[in-house]
Amino acid sequence: MFILTDVLYKNILNIRQLNIKKGSITCIVGESGSGKSTLIKLLNNLINIDSGEILYDENSIDQIDPIELRRKVVMLPQTPAIFNGSIRDNMLIGLKFSQKPMVKDDVLKDLLKKLKLTASLDKDADLLSGGEKQRIALARILLMDPEVLLLDEPSSALDEITEEIIIQILLEFARDKNKTIIMVTHSKKVVNLISDKIIEIKRGKEIFEGGDVK
Repeated sequence: MFILTDVLYKNILNIRQLNIKKGSITCIVGESGSGKSTLIKLLNNLINIDSGEILYDENSIDQIDPIELRRKVVMLPQTPAIFNGSIRDNMLIGLKFSQKPMVKDDVLKDLLKKLKLTASLDKDADLLSGGEKQRIALARILLMDPEVLLLDEPSSALDEITEEIIIQILLEFARDKNKTIIMVTHSKKVVNLISDKIIEIKRGKEIFEGGDVK
């Protein structure tokens, strides 16, 4: 799905070769400032490489319309955007931006239930806690049903029990629909539970690729 070759980005990343397969769950680990978040931003062309090549489904991402790419490859940043309006508005706005059909309230309520959120769809989203906002943002991109989810520390604002719920939802999403998940995380628990592949980045370079991190 993704093939990176001789990728350079400023003085932050220098990746000689990296392959990420379709339908896999890849966890990216490494110390703070190592370039993990930069890597996933490159994968949906939020930022541009200085040199090298990134292929998505055998096509250079430079040759793919950025809007079309971001409908297929959707990113959830560490501090996701919450828009003015209700929980309903925030859940549906991704569908609106990507020009996909709207869904009924029953679908939204079922997803909130899965995410262990009990708030009304009409509640002002600004009144939610940080962890609740993170789950609403996750619900937004799950509704968009992209080919690839790029997640930057998706459980960082969550307690341990809620983190486990999110892990299971992501696992189901990936396995049931053959989706690709690429996730930056500091949680060894998350890595060991869900990853098919682990990439460790140190000082902008991939130094480890393989099985469980202990």
